[in-house]
Amino acid sequence: MSRHLHAHAVIAAALLAMPCRLGAQPSTSAQRALASWIAFDAPTGEESRTTPNLVKPLEAATGGRVTVDALGNVIIRKGSGMPKRVVACAIDRPGFAVTQITRDGMLRLHRVGGASHQLWDQAHEGQQLEILTERGAVPAVAAIRNGHFVQQHSRDTLVVAADDLWVDVGARTAAEVALLGVRLLDPVQRRLASWTYASHAAGANAGARTGCAAIMAASRGTVSRGETMFVLSVQGVFGFPGLGGVLARQPDFRADSITVVVGARASRLDRWTRAAGASPVNEAVLRAADVEDVHLLAPAVRAAGTLVESIEIGEADWLLTQVVRAAGASDLPADPWITIPVRERRVAPLLNDPHAPVMRLLQHLADLPGVPGQEWRVREAIEAQLPAWAKAIATVDDAGNLIVSTGPARDTVVFMAHMDEVSYDVQSIARDGTVTLRGRGGVANSAWEGQAALLHLPRPASGVPDTLPGIFVPRDNGRVRTALTVTAFFGLDSAALVARGVRIGDGVTSPKTSVRLAGSRFTGRSMDDRAGSTALLLAVRAIDPKVLDHAVMFVWTTSEETGLAGAIALANRVGATVRRAYSIDTFVSSETPLESPHFAFVSLGGGPVLRAIETSSVSPRSIRRGVEAAARTARIPLQTGLTQGGTDGTAFTFFGAPNTGLSWPGRYSHTPAEVLDLQDLQQLATLIRALAMQRP
Repeated sequence: MSRHLHAHAVIAAALLAMPCRLGAQPSTSAQRALASWIAFDAPTGEESRTTPNLVKPLEAATGGRVTVDALGNVIIRKGSGMPKRVVACAIDRPGFAVTQITRDGMLRLHRVGGASHQLWDQAHEGQQLEILTERGAVPAVAAIRNGHFVQQHSRDTLVVAADDLWVDVGARTAAEVALLGVRLLDPVQRRLASWTYASHAAGANAGARTGCAAIMAASRGTVSRGETMFVLSVQGVFGFPGLGGVLARQPDFRADSITVVVGARASRLDRWTRAAGASPVNEAVLRAADVEDVHLLAPAVRAAGTLVESIEIGEADWLLTQVVRAAGASDLPADPWITIPVRERRVAPLLNDPHAPVMRLLQHLADLPGVPGQEWRVREAIEAQLPAWAKAIATVDDAGNLIVSTGPARDTVVFMAHMDEVSYDVQSIARDGTVTLRGRGGVANSAWEGQAALLHLPRPASGVPDTLPGIFVPRDNGRVRTALTVTAFFGLDSAALVARGVRIGDGVTSPKTSVRLAGSRFTGRSMDDRAGSTALLLAVRAIDPKVLDHAVMFVWTTSEETGLAGAIALANRVGATVRRAYSIDTFVSSETPLESPHFAFVSLGGGPVLRAIETSSVSPRSIRRGVEAAARTARIPLQTGLTQGGTDGTAFTFFGAPNTGLSWPGRYSHTPAEVLDLQDLQQLATLIRALAMQRP
């Protein structure tokens, strides 16, 4: 076991240096408040871990006495006498619990609480998760089939259920998982908590959490007639037993009326109802309060019951008005919404970490958007990181490729990594603002549906480039895994979108925050091919161009995912003069619990990979031997294999230059959960340098 993994475990309770924030900052205090309530951690059954943290901020905001009972229920009482009123919400939300830790360090899950949407479980597959341990949050990803292995999964059409989920924390063994502090029954949730777009706040249980925000906002007022108990109840997913316990254990408080804000839906709910069979509040709660009826409230939301449930600020104001009336409150502040402290999603740095420089460079490049044909952000970032000698001679051709060409003009060798990533672009805009999208590259639609979205506006002539945050719209129900049509919504109608400069062809991605997993493992979207771009950049930094006896071209290409456009343009220009072409791209490994190991099986952490055979080309044996020799000389472990997919070098094979793939092993390709090992990436850079120095 590496000492670096042990160091990670020792400080796993510390939370890391990169907050997970999306899109533009909230524009109103109401949005800031709602986003903070949506982001609050309160897993069902474990609410008592976090709800005590609300006492001080709520007492400061409400001026009332805030108590938290043993189960984690939060209670404020205001006023005196009759009538006695209760206004309550559920602070928890459905999640998962760890039910198995396998020998090879994978976790299995089971859902805690029912899901009100058929795609709830599937929306976690291929996404970043976090395990809420007693020592802190441990980052993880939910495994998903490799995007390159579509033909192997043509029969996998069923919607993913909770028991289908596998969780990867970057560990190799169960013992390494234990060092992270992960235990059976620990809660597991999506790592992306909440965000705002246009006039909406979005995230899991956005409507119900808005109810909690409204109840606490109402508690800031004066209750001049009677007494009101404001309750944030635990275990709402099980019928509000927390509320029942509160009412049963307050002998001096017999409720005359109970108002409960429940999970949201597509239309408002505002009615009194009989307990039996008609309410998410179990009738045992009403027996505990000796009250037969309950007033149910719920705001109207978009995408109810999903991770992108969205509430508009006007709807939140309506809900606040109803709660204030039910609570008998008055004289609220002009801005009544309370913003509560939110845990920033950070991970702990490793002590004496030899991979930190590589990680920081990769993270810098990976978190930039690079829609095919719009890679300028990535290109400028790479150019800024070049050594002085390379920066002085770097050029950008008509296709947008960034090229560093050095050495005597003979026996040219080309190394290529691409800057673009799989994504979507705008195909049409409906009157209500719903945007229909087209996939760019081999996108796995199921990994984007029901997630946060970012629309990238055209690069301005001057000023800061703009993006529009929104959501990838989930289907109302899901009988099959993959939606045939993908749409997005950015909170604006078609006229407003056009006024903001949105046009057909604009790129759409999702927000990215890559993150370190256990040991030297790393996850983020667009590892394909920001990892290759990073390795190429590291190799350039390590080369002394004065000692070269042949020409070497280092190229960061455009539009690889959509047909090798950048590489084709380069090959058309220089292909006939090239002796060898090396494509620096991912080796899609079957080393995942969802793939068969009968091909493409190489190990993360086992060293870089000679991608000998792929879908569109084969490396000649003589070239492979040269790669093996270079690896031996550099004392680098080298893996060899066959995988699916094509690379930039294919464009050069038609000019007589053989293409050889140089890779790192990667899991969960073309999805937001891509995983690699930083050690493999560092060794890949060393191998590229060795081959660049090798005489053709």
